[in-house]
Amino acid sequence: MLKPRILIVDDEREIREAIRIYLRGEDIETVMASNGQEAIDLVKQEEIHLVLMDVMMPGIDGIVATSLIREFSNVPIIMLTAKSEDTDKIMGLSIGADDYITKPFNPMELVARVKSQLRRYLQFNSPQSTPNKDLLEVGGLSMNIVTKQVNVDGKEVRLTPTEFKILALLLKNKGRVFSINDIYENVWDEPGYNAENTVAVHIRKIREKIEINPRDPRYLKVVWGVGYKIEA
Repeated sequence: MLKPRILIVDDEREIREAIRIYLRGEDIETVMASNGQEAIDLVKQEEIHLVLMDVMMPGIDGIVATSLIREFSNVPIIMLTAKSEDTDKIMGLSIGADDYITKPFNPMELVARVKSQLRRYLQFNSPQSTPNKDLLEVGGLSMNIVTKQVNVDGKEVRLTPTEFKILALLLKNKGRVFSINDIYENVWDEPGYNAENTVAVHIRKIREKIEINPRDPRYLKVVWGVGYKIEA
């Protein structure tokens, strides 16, 4: 079985070491970086299955580093943000982060969120089952849940892991309307309290990537007052 490998990015050594200790008991291997540039280099050079990215760092901060990593990798990224910095959370999600944890964080919450993201990422990257079996299609939109390739009218589009999970959920259940709480609970694997902003940001980014006109979507439809669906 593949042993997960997590990159911990924080300019404070004490925080990096504390997170390493929390994850060690879960048989998770950890790699350390003290700034954004080190994080970018490590994701390029090594096999990383998840990144824990602090926002406030000297030089290249977590927001910029996440944006640059998204240019070449779909590895899950969880942002570590100050409790009061809501703008950082929204910004992080909008440029490709998959989740965020506020500092100071509860070790059990940290481990639970990490395991949730890892479980889905490693599952979607499993080479089991045949491509045809795992091809989801509607109109000109297609998704291979093994290779994680998404195409719109023959052109490949790049989704973050969380965007991929949301789209996969809706594509597997074409025509079914999912509320914001339904989407959050299925994708993040936890209760969807106060999840509206988080889900809305990801839906907007998915539309920007798969729709010719995001304001008049062909595929990802809103059912006002209810939720979202992929048109069957």
